[in-house]
Amino acid sequence: MRTYEERFLWRLDWNLLRTFTIVVEQGGITRAAEFLNLSQPTVSSALKRLEDTVEKRLLDRRPGHFALTTAGETLYRESHLLFGSISRIPSLMAAAENLVTGHISIAMTSHVTCPHFDTILQQFSRTYPEATYSIAVTESADVLSRIRQNQATFGVCLMREDDPSLEASILYREFFGLFCGISHELFGRTNIKPEDLSGKQSVSFQTEIENGPLFLVRQLRERVHLHSEPRGVSANLPEVSRMIIQGLGIGALPVHIASREVDAGLLWALPPQDDLPAIDIHFVYNPRRSLNPAEAAFIRMMSEMLRDTSLEERTYR
Repeated sequence: MRTYEERFLWRLDWNLLRTFTIVVEQGGITRAAEFLNLSQPTVSSALKRLEDTVEKRLLDRRPGHFALTTAGETLYRESHLLFGSISRIPSLMAAAENLVTGHISIAMTSHVTCPHFDTILQQFSRTYPEATYSIAVTESADVLSRIRQNQATFGVCLMREDDPSLEASILYREFFGLFCGISHELFGRTNIKPEDLSGKQSVSFQTEIENGPLFLVRQLRERVHLHSEPRGVSANLPEVSRMIIQGLGIGALPVHIASREVDAGLLWALPPQDDLPAIDIHFVYNPRRSLNPAEAAFIRMMSEMLRDTSLEERTYR
């Protein structure tokens, strides 16, 4: 910026530009004074100060004549643009406040299949395109540990008991049934009775045998007297499914997830078919965590969905 331009910038009273703009748009000093609720001498004085500042004559004022000089036309054009920009400032600031950015770190147990959660993720990504995400898949105990230690925004996992240090809500409820794989001797058989499963080899989740949150699933295996020592164990749902499909033993899986492999001819549903154990998958976060705008908005959207959607609707049978 040149020296005289910088001097002009600091000497200029911006209110004089507003007065000048209104005089031009009202077509004279008298109407401008009425519009601004000021006296004519006050408006005339403001114009004189502005002309002194810019060192140019801006108006050609004679009895019955009102016109802009060449300098006045230039100043009015720029002032008009300036006030147009200023008028947009409130909406621009409001838009800036609505711009949600930040990283969302998610920790969840394996093979979470929840259309309600997927819908929120889709809606959120469309509403807040500046947010970024990372998803870590791990055991439920590790999910809870990460939430307690503020290593993740929120978690989706199993919980055996309430934790007073965390905020937890049931995200969805699923039911576990028993299945065998395509190479198993019971595959494809109808009229299978519970006693037909007695003593058969089994596979299980790690949390079944450790009296964890899937203890009800262990009770389901015990109900039909499967072999007491599982032949295969994993904390990962797809790996438990793999062992069942490959014939290592009978195992329990969420019915709504296993239905795809059943339809594909890889799994076969076994008794019992009723009174299946209901397992709750929780949405968990640490209320003491300092949230960035994206984290706060996502947790708020999830909480609203859980509040407005009944558990019955979030129960996958």
